[in-house]
Amino acid sequence: MAFNLQKVLRALLFASSGPLTIKEIQDTLTRFHAQEAELQAKARAAASTGDPAVLGAAEPPMEEPVVEPMAVVGGEAFGSAGAGEFAAPADPAAEVLVGLSAAETAEEYYHEVPSLITATQIREAMDAIAVDLRARDEVYFLIDGSNGYRLVTNPKAARWVRLLRDEPPPVRLSQAALETLAVIAYRQPVTRGEIESIRGVSAEAGVNKLLERGLIYVAGRADLPGRPIQFGTTDEFLEFVGIKSLAEMPASDVLSNRQIDDWLKQSDNPEQVGDKELGLETAELPLEPAEEPVEEPRAHAPAVAQSPVPSAPATEPEPTSPDSDISST
Repeated sequence: MAFNLQKVLRALLFASSGPLTIKEIQDTLTRFHAQEAELQAKARAAASTGDPAVLGAAEPPMEEPVVEPMAVVGGEAFGSAGAGEFAAPADPAAEVLVGLSAAETAEEYYHEVPSLITATQIREAMDAIAVDLRARDEVYFLIDGSNGYRLVTNPKAARWVRLLRDEPPPVRLSQAALETLAVIAYRQPVTRGEIESIRGVSAEAGVNKLLERGLIYVAGRADLPGRPIQFGTTDEFLEFVGIKSLAEMPASDVLSNRQIDDWLKQSDNPEQVGDKELGLETAELPLEPAEEPVEEPRAHAPAVAQSPVPSAPATEPEPTSPDSDISST
């Protein structure tokens, strides 16, 4: 039976206390070949010297068993050994290594292990395991997270897991917290002031909730007046949204980072609206009022002698006759 990579990977996944990376798998295979070469060397040394102590067993020496005469296989006798003697195999490299149990030498786990297993082969085997588990609707799934591969329980059994751990049900994030989280994810590292400038409302409650849930962390301080705190997303955020890295986030269809930067700069330093933006004439007016023109003195004409105009004689009142007041009869 040939070496079965999927079975070995399943065993490593179950035995791992945390996410299992491709590098850890390759390092494990490297240690296997190093251990295998060491055991083969010890077996050959024992065969050449006939001393079982060369095997270097870590366990204390046990009582020497009485070895029965070996059977004749294929017409050829392997030989016999009396009490206290060690019977070495003819080809130690091809036989079961002394010191290992039969289970530890199963062919599908330890026979003809490739000396090099590429990352592509490991990914393909992991993908096949994940598809098989989901197809059989197992109680656990295999996911490829940000820190490596790991087994997780089926969401259908989440209630039982919470009861075992005595944990409360998960709390959903509000719309305001989700908007704040999106701004931090796309703009990190970002300050609270920038978040509030983009959203237009206070972000204190949303930031505190995200810090409490472990989805964001304090990334440092910005090189701005007052040295405001900057925030960034954590690995829990990647698992929360189901991606391996920030590069897998969908591209923003609203504004690019450069456009948002320009917009923030304009909001911090608004431009003055002038005559050009209002459609008025842009000709510059003089700063001082224009001087009034000075009239030149006119040339005086020669004086013309004018004869005095005689004034009209004053009219004297007519004398009244004494009989004018007497009415006629």
